[in-house]
Amino acid sequence: MTADPRARAERLSCWRGAVEATPLGGGMTNTNFVVHDGGEKFVVRIGDDIPIHQVMRFNERAASIAAHAAGLSPEVVHSEAGALVMRFVEGRTLTPEEVRRPEMLPRVVELVRRCHRELPKHLRGPALVFWPFHVLRDYAATLQEGRSRWAPELPRFRALIERFEAELGPTEIVFGHNDLLPSNLIDDGERLWLIDWDYAGFSTPLFDLANLATNGGFEPEQEDALLRLYFGAAPDPRLKAAFSAMRCTSLLREVMWSMVAEIHSTLEFDYPGYTAEQLARFEVALALLEETGD
Repeated sequence: MTADPRARAERLSCWRGAVEATPLGGGMTNTNFVVHDGGEKFVVRIGDDIPIHQVMRFNERAASIAAHAAGLSPEVVHSEAGALVMRFVEGRTLTPEEVRRPEMLPRVVELVRRCHRELPKHLRGPALVFWPFHVLRDYAATLQEGRSRWAPELPRFRALIERFEAELGPTEIVFGHNDLLPSNLIDDGERLWLIDWDYAGFSTPLFDLANLATNGGFEPEQEDALLRLYFGAAPDPRLKAAFSAMRCTSLLREVMWSMVAEIHSTLEFDYPGYTAEQLARFEVALALLEETGD
C-alpha cells in the first residue's frame, strides 16, 4: 500500500487545481477518498497490486471501464499506477436486509445477470480467471509459507476445497464480480450501481450467487428465490446441491482471505476479529451441508 494514500490521491495529474481528499470508509483492499474538483465530485481508490489476494490493478481498471460501458458502474475518468478515479454516485449503499427484500432482490439479480452477460462484450485486453478453488488452494499455500497460526487447520480446509469443487461439477463460465457485498451495491433512487471490481474475473455464476446469499444473510427460502430469479425456474436437486457447496466455498474464501490478511495486510482493520466471525459462519454452513447431505 502507498505510504501516504491521501497525499497520493491529492497529487494525481488529473486535477485542475489544488484539491483536498476526504477519507471514504469501507475499503478492505484499498484506501478510498472523495475529492471535489472543478465543481464535480469523484471517488479515488488508492491501492497497489496485491498478488497474495490475486488483486491486480490492471484487471480492476479494465473491469471498471467495461462495467461503465455496460451501464453497471460509474465512469472511470483517470487511472495511473496505484490509483483509479471515478465519478461519484449520489446514493446509498444497500444493507443485507435491503438486498433480501422481495421488491429489491429481482433488481439485484438483474444487475448480477447483466454483469455476467453484458460486461464481457465491453472488456478489453488481458483478463483474469477467478476460480474460487484455485484461490483457496493458493491461500492455503500462503498460510503454510507464512507460518500462520491457522496452519493446523489447513489439512481440513484442503480436503474441503477438493470436496466443494467436486460437488460443483461442470459449470457455465461467466464474468463474475466475485465480491458481492451489499455495500458494493448503490441505490441512487432510480437505479442500482455495482462498484469495486478488485476481484473481477471469469468464473462460475454460482460463486456470485452464493456470495450474494452469504453476504446478504439469506434464509433457505430466499436462496431458492435467488436461484429461481437467476435461472428462470425452480432449482432442481442438482442445482441446489451445487449451490450448497458454493455457499460453503464463498464463506471459506472469506475466512481464508482474512487469515491471509492477518499476516500480510498493512491496513488498519481487525482481521482476527473478522476471521473469527467468518469462521463461525462457515462452520454453520458446513454443518448444514453435512446435515442435509447436499
